[in-house]
Amino acid sequence: MKTGTKVIIGFLVVATLVVILFALFGSEGQNTAFKPQEEFKLTPWVDLPGPFDIDRATFYLFLAAGLTIGTMTWIASRMQGRPNRVQTAVETAYTFMRDNVAGGNMPRPMARKWFVFVATLFLFIWWSNMLGYIPLPTNTGEKIDIFGAQIPSFGLYAATANISVTLVLTLVVWFAYHVEGVRAKGVGKYLASWVPAGVEGPARFPIFAIEVISHFVRIISLSVRLFANILAGHLLILFMGGGLVVLLGLAALGPVTIVMAVAFFLFEVGLVATLQAFIFATLTAIYLGGAVAEEH
Repeated sequence: MKTGTKVIIGFLVVATLVVILFALFGSEGQNTAFKPQEEFKLTPWVDLPGPFDIDRATFYLFLAAGLTIGTMTWIASRMQGRPNRVQTAVETAYTFMRDNVAGGNMPRPMARKWFVFVATLFLFIWWSNMLGYIPLPTNTGEKIDIFGAQIPSFGLYAATANISVTLVLTLVVWFAYHVEGVRAKGVGKYLASWVPAGVEGPARFPIFAIEVISHFVRIISLSVRLFANILAGHLLILFMGGGLVVLLGLAALGPVTIVMAVAFFLFEVGLVATLQAFIFATLTAIYLGGAVAEEH
């Protein structure tokens, strides 16, 4: 049996089970006041002048930045001649990023210069993604009473599930590779390199226009890809972990959806968090390498 067929059969089985449970138990206990989108609302924690309020996203960004700097500094200060498991894993990741991600998409001299930037992007995004699957007391919408103290309840949130964060990261990459292209070739030659070699005459103008559009589309594709994948994963965990049960008022559906929630959680932690950081870093290296290439 093909994988696609198995997926369709599994979906039909779950849908049939939901219909049967709904027919048996109805929607008694349905909570229409529950709004899942509130889980991603950014309530300011500290009001500052202008757009500089400190909220949950800011907190997660500082955590990711601190962990990126702290872990690498800690590991670098403990390097030894006979590496332990942690050092071996770090050296393997370092070699992969240097030789495959940066070195495989840029000229060697350029890869040595930009490797730190690409690797930092990977580590920062990876930490941001992974932090999104650790329950932390950051949900200010609901409080827990602990010995009279109103403590924010635990929740899952990722800074990379906010389009503003991924857009800023993308703009840093976008401006970086354009600046590098202009620095390597000059403005005229860099813009001329957007038209493939061999294209002559009036055809150069529509080709150039298409290339200009493609560069702006990169801003959307690079930022939305990371944002959408992390947000979708959190939404799936939220709905399967109890949101769907609350919305439908079907408590009997809980044992089914919680199994799916655990499966989604493990899938996101085990694959998606690392894969999305890798894709962002790899595309960054490709864009930087393409900006200085003679023909592309």
